Amino acid sequence: MKDRKQTGRLATINHVYVLAALTLVLAGPAQGADPVLIGQWPGWPREPVQNVAVSGNYAYVATGQAGLLVIDVSDPANPQRVGGCDTNGPASAVAVSGGNAYAATGQAGLQVIDVSDPAHPQRVGGYDTSGFAYGVAVSGNYAYVADGPAGLQVIDVSDPAHPRRMGGYNTSGSAYGVAVSGHYAYVATGQAHLQVIDVSDPANPQRVGGCDTSGFANGVAVSGNYAYVADAHAGLQVIDVSDPTNPQRVGGYDTSGYAEAVAVSGNYAYVADAWEGLQVIDVSDPAHPQPVGGYNTSGSAYGVAVSGNYAYVTDDYAGLQVVDVSDPAQPQWVGNYDTTGNAHGVAVSGNYAYVADDESGLQVIDVSDPAQPRRVGYYDTSGYAFGVAVSGNYAYVADDESGLQVIDVSDPAQPRRVGYYDTSGYAFGVAVSGNYAYVADFVAGLQVIDVSNPANPQRVGGCKTKECADGVAVSGNYAYVADGPAGLQVIDVSNPANPQWVGGCNTSDLAEGVAVSGNYAYVADGPAGLQVIDVSDPAHPQRVGGYDTSGYALGVAVSGNYAYVATGRAGLQVIDVSDPAHPQRVSGCNTSDYASGVAVSGDYAYVADEEAGLQVIDVSDPAHPRRMGGYNTSGSAYGVAVSGNYAYVADGDWGLAVFNLPSAPHLLITSIIHTSGTATVYYTHTIPGTAYTLEYCTDLSMANWQPVGTQTAAGSIAVQTDPAAGDAQRYYRVSYQP
Repeated sequence: MKDRKQTGRLATINHVYVLAALTLVLAGPAQGADPVLIGQWPGWPREPVQNVAVSGNYAYVATGQAGLLVIDVSDPANPQRVGGCDTNGPASAVAVSGGNAYAATGQAGLQVIDVSDPAHPQRVGGYDTSGFAYGVAVSGNYAYVADGPAGLQVIDVSDPAHPRRMGGYNTSGSAYGVAVSGHYAYVATGQAHLQVIDVSDPANPQRVGGCDTSGFANGVAVSGNYAYVADAHAGLQVIDVSDPTNPQRVGGYDTSGYAEAVAVSGNYAYVADAWEGLQVIDVSDPAHPQPVGGYNTSGSAYGVAVSGNYAYVTDDYAGLQVVDVSDPAQPQWVGNYDTTGNAHGVAVSGNYAYVADDESGLQVIDVSDPAQPRRVGYYDTSGYAFGVAVSGNYAYVADDESGLQVIDVSDPAQPRRVGYYDTSGYAFGVAVSGNYAYVADFVAGLQVIDVSNPANPQRVGGCKTKECADGVAVSGNYAYVADGPAGLQVIDVSNPANPQWVGGCNTSDLAEGVAVSGNYAYVADGPAGLQVIDVSDPAHPQRVGGYDTSGYALGVAVSGNYAYVATGRAGLQVIDVSDPAHPQRVSGCNTSDYASGVAVSGDYAYVADEEAGLQVIDVSDPAHPRRMGGYNTSGSAYGVAVSGNYAYVADGDWGLAVFNLPSAPHLLITSIIHTSGTATVYYTHTIPGTAYTLEYCTDLSMANWQPVGTQTAAGSIAVQTDPAAGDAQRYYRVSYQP
């Protein structure tokens, strides 16, 4: 850390002028101005969920690198994680039979997990298949693995602790999904479409038929005489398999997304349709499937399982979503649980959902009360936190593709999500004014969200900007949007339900962030640095000045006569904007990584420094900023807001981090004793074990401070001697040395 020197009040002691310096102190292991992490939301890195199975009150979620997650969904509105198991490879699919979950784990093949005690799942065995295990189905004593380029593999699991390969069939395409009905396995093989394999002799499977679908077969479900294929860009395909040797396509429905997986219950097919979420298709007439409803989940739907009145959707980075499909025409979201890894697959059995959670193994979720899914400890945004604003007891997080997330931070140590609104674009920035949150929603422009009821945010209006809204600031009746290559856009939000574009100003490069003070908007303009725009006439904003910073300007905050610019590798830049037409750089401070966002409160600038987390910079003397402390967050710090004694950091895939900012007691010089040309300086309020530097100068107007020496304090009182004081007038100050 760099040294910090902060001037305090001028005092006269024994006829020698003294400057008592302020320093930030903190009890315990942290010292100086290091922020203290007191809360994390959600509290783990988030990765895509991919598949789910449900059994009883539990959902078993395949969460990629997070393995298998077991989630109690007995209360669907409040799912709770009750257990998990780290598989040997990335869990992409899961099936449940008896007391065991069977996970397809990529290069690690088939893994068998004992889930008889959902809170303590245990791996009991496995079989390393020769390909890449994408999908799995279980029937009787056999597990059927869709093994990528190795086709279909048949594994005897009669002894779960010692699975053994019985046979296999090398399909003509890579096997991605599998379903079993009677003596036949139906394999989704990508561009080789649907393959029908006779498995009546598990040791010698034989292909008996196939059907050329029009897309890319990702997944398959079988009900009665029909196979239902999730066929990627071609949507849902319905295949008559009453004669397995001669399957025939009888109908299909081209969904609006990318069909990844399918489950069938009664007369309905439920399609995991990637970015379009869950689609419900009426297949009562297989020749003419008809859409009846859908629910656009907050992530990207990869997998689906249906049990009773509920569909359980593995939703990529948004974890497990529980959707009430009792009325197929009006699916309703009732709850979710955000898993820790890449949830790829899911199966449902009884009260449990079993999730294949990528490299983090098997996760078990209790779904016994579908109306109230329970959570334990953390709440995940389901997206990627880029921006944050704080108003009252709530933090508002711009959460990328998951839109606006509302977090109750009344207890900063236990932040909890109370509401969200999934905007139509990618939420990168947010500002709050009164009862409204204004979201910079990238290609979807500016979105206005009513947050008067934080538990139920509602979109009331929006305005499509010219390019890509990256940042937003609000002042009075206007929202000022940093709109990428289109520069600054000004939106009249006096009627939040009907925002209107009133003007714009094309900056030199890519407008990434914006702050407004008085009649001026200050734009962080990427490689073009800081741009100053006169917005006194919002309909005709005019560029009046700029400063080409040495880095890539991503964020900006304004306090008094200074603009503080986060400039990537060039750290924090301080620009004097007292004359807006001629901004001048006065100083800078090199942060540890890549300065992406900045907030200023009092004498300190708080920098979101990506991989280096939160950095605290003393800007009490703007010409000489000093790094005072920092905290290396778990994720990548992109944005920061400060309210009171707390800093709120948008920490990438780790969500929201809340920091307590230490107070700043005064170092106090109590006396100076002169003896034979030396000066002995006494000062108090020191921290034992912390180094302090004594400095002097002879002319305050020049502020040419010279070091006397640095020493470590042994207690709360310290003494240092200036051996060269002589008879000349000297001013002294003491500073904390990080």
